[in-house]
Order: sequence, then C-alpha cells, then structure tokens
Amino acid sequence: MGVETGAGVRARRRPLVGAQVRRMRTELGLTLAQVGERTGLNVGYLSQVETDKASPSLETLAALADAFGVPITWLLVEATPPPKVVRKSDRPAWVGAGGVRGEEVDGGFGRSLRIAEVTSQPGTRTPLHADPGEEHHLVLEGTLRCRQGEHEVTLGPGDYLLWDGTIPHEAENIGDGPARLLIVTAGPTGISVPDRQPAVDVPTP
Repeated sequence: MGVETGAGVRARRRPLVGAQVRRMRTELGLTLAQVGERTGLNVGYLSQVETDKASPSLETLAALADAFGVPITWLLVEATPPPKVVRKSDRPAWVGAGGVRGEEVDGGFGRSLRIAEVTSQPGTRTPLHADPGEEHHLVLEGTLRCRQGEHEVTLGPGDYLLWDGTIPHEAENIGDGPARLLIVTAGPTGISVPDRQPAVDVPTP
C-alpha cells in the first residue's frame, strides 16, 4: 500500500531485481537466449528486466527462479549485508579462575547463540558454576574431566558433550598439556565463568 501523507499517497517503491537476475544467470553460465528458452520470455524483455527497465510480475519471477533452480525469494533480495568476520587476533578475551583463558570466537556479534574457545593448563580446574540454557562442548585439544552432579565423563580431542548449563558443573584439565574447548551456548548472554576478568596482554597459546 502507498503511504498516506498530507499531499496524498506517495508512489509505491518498485523493487529492483535486475542485479540479482543478471548475477544468477552469469553464475550459471547462461546466455539471455538460453534463459529465454527455459522461461518462454523474450530476450529483449529479459534484458530490460536485468537493467531494471521493466518490472517483472510474480509469474515472471517464478519462471526465472525455476530456470535458475532457486527459490523465488532469492531474486527479491535487493542488498546483501556484508558478513561479519572476527579475526583470531581481534577476539575479545578474558581470564577466569585458575588461569583459564577464554576468547569470544563470535566477537560478541551472535544474537541467537554465543561461541567461545576456552584454554586451560594441566591441573586447572574450574569452580562449580552454572549458565543459562544448554551448553555444547567440543574438545579441540587435550584431555578434560567434566562433572555435573553424580555424572563424570572424560573427554579427548574430537569428543562432544551436551548438558544443561543451569545445573552446576565443573571441568578439569587432567592431561599433560593445554586443553582447548569450544563452547556454544544459546542466547546473547555469553559464557559464564567464575572470576572472569578481561585478559590484558596475555599471549594466545
């Protein structure tokens, strides 16, 4: 619908799909003539669509999407936001109890989940603590003993663990070298670590 203003109804904005149509066609290595054969559309009209001189109907967009083998919604994305990249050297870092070092792999950008990499030295053991929601753990390096209630499990590289973070738990590095653990939690609150402090001039292991 148009927008009511004091001067009347503002003209409707015309969605521009030409760039998306042209990009998908060229990525598939198709010529305008080949797209015309697949859709039954005139080459001249297709050229106008790609230059936004013509506004295709939904039926036309559906035909183009079928020709490209993609959902029709892909043709309606006018601008793709740039991906967020967090370099390892730019990760926010902190140090917890016992010298456990954590880094926010996602840089704090995640809205529906948080990802952290935690590194501990041999003999390091976290105090009992709890977090909101479930926690996913993937051991990247070393050997860890994880405890929650009466349950205890030993994990090595490549092992995965899932538990309810709201129940108090702890982890201990029982190996001969550093242990690295990838932790994924739901929600924007991040990873809860006892005595968490910002890491200052702490070299990455």
